[in-house]
This record gives sequence, C-alpha cells and structure tokens, in this order.
Amino acid sequence: MQLLVRYAFACEEGNVGKLADRVAIITGGTSGMGSAIAELFAREGACVVIGGRDLSRGAAVVDRIRAQGGRAEFVAGDVAAPAANEALVAAAVERFGGVDILVANAGRLGLGSVTGISIESWRETIATNLDAVFYMLKAGIPKMLDRGRGAVVITGSIAAFKGFPNHAAYCASKGALISFARQVSADYAPAIRVNVICPGPVDTPLIWDSAQAFPDPASAVADAAAATLLKRLGSPVDIANAALFLASDDSAWVTGAVLTVDGGRTVA
Repeated sequence: MQLLVRYAFACEEGNVGKLADRVAIITGGTSGMGSAIAELFAREGACVVIGGRDLSRGAAVVDRIRAQGGRAEFVAGDVAAPAANEALVAAAVERFGGVDILVANAGRLGLGSVTGISIESWRETIATNLDAVFYMLKAGIPKMLDRGRGAVVITGSIAAFKGFPNHAAYCASKGALISFARQVSADYAPAIRVNVICPGPVDTPLIWDSAQAFPDPASAVADAAAATLLKRLGSPVDIANAALFLASDDSAWVTGAVLTVDGGRTVA
C-alpha cells in the first residue's frame, strides 16, 4: 500500500459550495466518472480523498484539483482488498478530520458468459464491484456516525436491469449493489443516506472495454449511443452532476433510491 500525500490541509470552515467543508472519499477516482466526480466535489467545497491503483493518474487528478484551489489527496491501492479501503478512511481522518461522503465508484468488467468466464475473473469482478463497496462502508460508516451525518453514493449500472451479452459477473454484481444499498439505508437512517446511480453508456474507457464483448466494438459503441432516447453517450460530467445531487443537501429527503442516468436507454 502506497500513500501519496500531495497536500495536507484541515478541511476547515470557509469553503463555499454545495459540499462546503465536507470530506469525501471517491474510489476509482483516477479517470472517467471518478475523476469527474472528484473534481466537481472539490469545486463545490469538499476536501477529497481519491482512491485508485495508478499512482501517476491519481497524482494528475490531485494536481488539477489543487490548480483550481481545491484540497485533495490520493491513496494508491486496490479496493478489492479491505486494507485499501481502511487506508482511504484513515487518510481522510488524518488529513481532513473525518468522513462525510463516500462515493463507491471503482468497477471492473470481467467479460464472459457463465460458461466462458473463468472462476478467477468472476471472483475478481465480484470483489471489485461488490465486496469493495462492503469494505468501504464497513470502514467509513463508523466515522460518518461520529459526525452524526453522512451520504453514500454507489455507482451501479443499468446492467442491474438489463442483460448484456458476455457480462455475467458484471450484471450480477451491479444487481446485487441495489439490494445492498437499500438494506444499508434501512440500517443507518436517519443519520446516513445511501443511494445508487445507475449510469447508461458513458463515454469512458470502460465502455470501449465493454464493447470488446461484441464483434465490432466501434459499431457497438455507436449503437449504444443511438439506442438512447437522447441520442448520445453520457459524459462523465453527467454522472458527476448526479453524484453531487445525491451527496449534497439537495437530496436531503432521498435515501434507498436508485437514480438512473442513461439518456433514456432503459426505456428506449
């Protein structure tokens, strides 16, 4: 486990924005939706702790946040291991004084049908997409309870509702997240709110990885955009805006909910 401490600030009063002076942990925060969430949260006043496996990409996200006057730290590690989640929470407490927001965003595809996927790939996908969320909440919720408040935002997928070819482990893990989030929301209300975002096809590296399950990946991505009612891929900012809503007081009366952000893909 490597800890990259770039900037050490207390998350003190004086920030402005919808997340002023709150401390947020974002897993899978080095690219795509995760980095967009981290940068938006920082602009809205949060102190952010970013988790990911790539040291250089994590440092680049922190540098961008710092260049805009934000406060950030990166902790390198694989969230499929409990210790990586514990390190993220420890860093948030040590550097910024606590935890107010958890964004469980890290994800893995693990392509393959039930008969095609290896047992190793199945287990790795479940470990990243489902077990890691359990580890993060287990480590972070006690710190949120110490502050008497908290918001958890979990990145799911429309794969929880739709079957996609050769995505057996991915669909299974994303479906399980919804039931898990609803159960956790019941245990920790009213202090902590727990909600799920289910993105549709978003223009990130993950969609191109997912498209490898199809004979013509470029056509598969184009078809995914055309299949939405809004006739485009989502952008990471579209998902970041939804995460901001669920993390902020704008959604103060929302918990146990699933927010589908898919350009109308699931109704098309």
